Amino acid sequence: MDLKLLNEQGQSSATVSAPDTIFGREFNEALIHQIVVAYQANARSGNRAQKDRAEVKHTTKKPWRQKGTGRARAGMSSSPLWRGGGRTFPNSPDENFTQKVNKKMYRAGIRSILSQLAREDRIAVVDSFTFDTPKTKLAATKLKAMGLDSVLVITDAVDENTYLATRNLPHVAVVEPRYADPLSLVHYKKVLITKAAIAQFEEILG
Repeated sequence: MDLKLLNEQGQSSATVSAPDTIFGREFNEALIHQIVVAYQANARSGNRAQKDRAEVKHTTKKPWRQKGTGRARAGMSSSPLWRGGGRTFPNSPDENFTQKVNKKMYRAGIRSILSQLAREDRIAVVDSFTFDTPKTKLAATKLKAMGLDSVLVITDAVDENTYLATRNLPHVAVVEPRYADPLSLVHYKKVLITKAAIAQFEEILG
């Protein structure tokens, strides 16, 4: 698979040969959906909580006598049928949303995503992505010159200057290959990857 090599102006100056084992796989929509949903589920904090009828603060006094009023019988105001009563099946902070995905499936899903991005021309290669000083303006100017407004940059090593220069930019993220997650890969419009990062992907996913 040949990927475009971009210069500082965002123009394609040449092509880079990328391994077909990573960038030439078939599109597996079901697998990609599974690993993206699993990633989102595993990122949940699981801290939502609601109260059942035993936990809400209500009197246990019977609202009215059982018979003779013409009303429906009622036991206490904490009933789930009543406004302000407890929930029948409340959410608990102990609920576990974890979804297990095997390493083999996860890596196959990442390879499938990268291959589809390459086919859709949403992935490009640069020689390097570094900055001499940690200035956000430098990063914004560089990405604007390349015509990138929503981009995931995958570089072999994220140094301090690169991290500080890009952390305040919306719709821009910079990660190393080992931290490239499926959600980010499908979320951003473009993926910019360095030559050295491709070699790291070969070690991780090959």
